[in-house]
Amino acid sequence: MLVEERIFENAKLFPKKLAIIAGSAEVTYLELVHRILLAAKYYENSGLQKGDRVVVSASKCVDFVYAYFGAHIAGLICVPIDSETNPVRLQRIEDCAAPKLFVGELRNKGERNVIPFAEVSAEEEAEIKMPRPSDIADILFTTGTTGLPKGVSLSFFNQQAAAEHINAFVGNTADDVELLALPISHSFGLGRLRCVLSKGATIALLSSFASMKKFYAGLDLYNVTGFSMVPSSWNYIQKMSGAKLANYASRLKYIEIGSAFMPEAEKRKLMEMLPTTRICMHYGLTEASRSAFMSFHDDEAHLMSIGKSSPGRKIAIFSEKGEEVANGQEGELCVAGDHVCSAYWGQSEADFRKDFFGEFFRTGDWGYIDNDGYIYLKSRIKEIINVGGKKVSPVEVEEVLNAMDGITESACIGVKDDVMGEIVKAFIVGTLTETDDEAIKKYVMAHIENYKVPAIIEHIAELPKTTSGKLQRLMLK
Repeated sequence: MLVEERIFENAKLFPKKLAIIAGSAEVTYLELVHRILLAAKYYENSGLQKGDRVVVSASKCVDFVYAYFGAHIAGLICVPIDSETNPVRLQRIEDCAAPKLFVGELRNKGERNVIPFAEVSAEEEAEIKMPRPSDIADILFTTGTTGLPKGVSLSFFNQQAAAEHINAFVGNTADDVELLALPISHSFGLGRLRCVLSKGATIALLSSFASMKKFYAGLDLYNVTGFSMVPSSWNYIQKMSGAKLANYASRLKYIEIGSAFMPEAEKRKLMEMLPTTRICMHYGLTEASRSAFMSFHDDEAHLMSIGKSSPGRKIAIFSEKGEEVANGQEGELCVAGDHVCSAYWGQSEADFRKDFFGEFFRTGDWGYIDNDGYIYLKSRIKEIINVGGKKVSPVEVEEVLNAMDGITESACIGVKDDVMGEIVKAFIVGTLTETDDEAIKKYVMAHIENYKVPAIIEHIAELPKTTSGKLQRLMLK
C-alpha cells in the first residue's frame, strides 16, 4: 500500500487522531485528507495535467504537507526545495524540471510567480485518484558539490518501499509521537514525514534545533517518543544543554541519526545517556534512502561500521572493473533494492544505467564488508588521496587529528605533488596555530603510517558543510 493510500486509510481507521502538530495548529487525520483533497482540486482547477512538475517550498508548516500530498493526488510530480535556495541553484532546478507552478515561500524567487500556500486550496474536494506505484512522485535535487545537481526521480513504489523498511528497522508504531526538527527539503527529513504519517503516528513539526528551549518544551508538551537528527545536531544539543537529554531516557523509544560521519566517542556518549533507547543510524543517499542500518546498543562491537544492509536490500563491493570482490577487500559500495531511484530527470536511460553495475547502483563511496556482514566506509571515491600509488582515506586521518587536544574538527584532501603524485593536506579548526604544526605531524605519525601524515596543514575558522551537516571536502580543493 502506497504512503498516500495509508494516510487515507488512517483517516478512516482513526479520523480524530492527531496527525500533525505545528505550533498552535493541530491537524487530525480526517482534516489532513480533507486539506490534501482541497489542494489537489486547486491544482486541477489550475489546468495542470498528469505528470506536470510543481516546485514546492519545503517550509516546516502544515500547509506544505497539504500542498505536497495534494500534488501527488492530482497526478503531479512534486519538486520539494529549500525556501532559501540560492538563485543559481534555483535556475538549474527550473531548467531541468521545467515546472508549471511554484508554490510556497521562496526567498530568491526573482520574477517568478510563486503561489502562496494559503491560495493552494479550493471550495470542494478533488476526487480521490491514487497514483500508480510506477509513477514518479518526487524529483529531489542532490547537493551537487562535485558538479551540477542531479534530479533524482523517486517513484511512489520507491517511497513506499523505503518507508516500510525504515519503520520496520526503527520499530515505529501508530502510538509514536515524533518531533521533527530536520529540514524537510532533503531526503532524510521528508522521509521521516512519510514514515510517521504512513504508520498512523503523530508528527510534531519544529522549525529547527536552534532553540533548545523549544526543543525540550516540545519533548515535554507532546509526550514525544522519538526524534531524528544529524550528528551536527547532536553536537549542538550537547553544547547548549549538556547531558539534559538523559532526563528523557525513559520516554524516548527511538532516535534515527543519519547524513554524516559521527565519531565513536560521541556514539558512546549518546548510548550512556539513553541506555534503553533504540538509537538507529542509517547510511543512504537521495538515490537510495536508508540502504544500511545499525543500532548502537545492538551493534556496539561494530560502532564504526555503517551497520548491515537493510532487510530486503543488497549491498556489495565492486572493483573499478565492475567485478564483485570478496569480504575484506576494498572497492566501491553498491546497492540494490526496490528503494533505488527510478531515473535521473532529463537523463536518458542509457546514461542513467552508467551509474549501475548490473542491478547495483554505484554510490561513489569506497569501503569494504567484513566477514560478519558489517559495512565500513573509507571515503568518497573522488576524495580518496593517492599518495605514490597508495590509497589514503581522508576519514582515517581526520579521526586521528580530531582526537588531538586543541583540534575541534578537521578535513583532509589530496594536493598535487611532483614526486608522490598527491600528498595529504589537512585543514584544521581549533585553538592550535601554525606553531603547533610539527607537534600535530608527530602526533599523527605516532598513530598511522607515515605516508598518511599531512604534509601541509592549514588552520581555518570553519569547514564547508551542506545544510544537513555533510562535510564538503571537495570545496577545499
